[in-house]
Amino acid sequence: MEKRLALIVDDEPALLDTVALILIRSGLAVETALNLQDAKAKLSKLSFDLCLTDMRLPDGTGLELITHISKEYPNTPVAMITAYGNMDVAVQALKAGAFDCVNKPVDLNQLRQMVQHALNLRAAMPAAGQKATPMRTDAAKSDDVELLKVEVIPLVGRMLGNSSVMHEVAGTIAKLARSQAPVHIAGESGTGKELAARAIHEQSPRAAAAFVPVNCGAIPSDLMESEFFGHKRGSFTGAQADKDGLFRAANGGTLFLDEVAELPMHMQVKLLRVLQEKTVRPIGENKELPIDVRLLSATHKDLAKLVDQGQFRQDLFYRINVIELKLPPLRDRGEDVLMLADYFLRKLAGEWGIVQPQLSESARYALQSYSFPGNVRELQNTLERAVALCENDLIDVRDLQLKAATGTQAAVPTDPAEARDALARASLVDQIDTLQRDVLVKALDETRWNRTAAAKKLGITFRAMRYRLKKLGIE
Repeated sequence: MEKRLALIVDDEPALLDTVALILIRSGLAVETALNLQDAKAKLSKLSFDLCLTDMRLPDGTGLELITHISKEYPNTPVAMITAYGNMDVAVQALKAGAFDCVNKPVDLNQLRQMVQHALNLRAAMPAAGQKATPMRTDAAKSDDVELLKVEVIPLVGRMLGNSSVMHEVAGTIAKLARSQAPVHIAGESGTGKELAARAIHEQSPRAAAAFVPVNCGAIPSDLMESEFFGHKRGSFTGAQADKDGLFRAANGGTLFLDEVAELPMHMQVKLLRVLQEKTVRPIGENKELPIDVRLLSATHKDLAKLVDQGQFRQDLFYRINVIELKLPPLRDRGEDVLMLADYFLRKLAGEWGIVQPQLSESARYALQSYSFPGNVRELQNTLERAVALCENDLIDVRDLQLKAATGTQAAVPTDPAEARDALARASLVDQIDTLQRDVLVKALDETRWNRTAAAKKLGITFRAMRYRLKKLGIE
């Protein structure tokens, strides 16, 4: 089997020899270059599986080489060797197309991990000499809409969409998956930021390792350090056993910090140090422990504005926002609404064991006309409620219960019988929202937990009963 080939570019013979020896012991063949011109010449003649370059070269910079490789040889992963703690250069390198950075003095374990990630990444790319297949972004023709749907969904993981803006998101995610750079995902609540983070992870060389999501706003401030970095047994009151912490739980994989804007200032300082040093120190531990984690973050807030207001550290902002992925609100991808609605209805029908309800023409129009301030999450919740309230497997406007301010809410029925029927169906939602589980549990207790009898006792459909039991987690 032919050995994989690496190119090392550095004008320091000692460092060049050290890195070359490490790569050779890892089973790679190695070519070296002492300057930018020599590196470009070798790239034009040979196909490399990996390139490592120093920042300062006699006839140019490593950034120039990274830009050249990204443009001319996009399937060759390239990493930058930077001076210790030079965060600005590292950020520039990542933005230029480097998939990772290694600090001087070179840590052998970190170098080996980085090389392995690069080789995993290279293995997933087209064979040498082949151009990467560009993502299709043209509008679908009438005879290949179904084919295009099949193409899009795998590219964005669990994120669905066939609009042009979602094609762009899919292409960006595919590019981000090839990098080790920190990515900040920006978007309104309900746009699918965690789904985007998972999609990046699942298409990356780290896909076989852990994806660890954490909501920064859900962790008490006094427990954050322990949760993130771990602790040793007995290091504080209540520490009855060793704990790895989130960073070590994600070692080799991806850590996703949702609502990162909620981090208090003292944790922002500690997080910045971890990202720079690539080590953590659990509470009670007397030494730093190396970690290999790719960081993804997200928030619905404007981080740049928070930096200006002094509520978020500027240096941390630059470190986690090396690359930004912006997710569009649902109102900007209107052509996806009915496709998403059909998907959620099929999903609900399968989960509840019922015939898939259909949308009336007026309901379809209402969904397309509504702005969905809660985005995809609101659409999903709206359809769950509508499935519970609808009759004869047909969802009408009044079943959607969209906000009247949009002008899409159906008028209140004037026929007494129709009004009583609508009131009976809507009363369940009002009762449950007000009384929560007490009403259901009481009815179930009185019928010995016979759900059909309990539904009849409450005067609601069995489907509505199942919906509320599911929402409230009542088994």
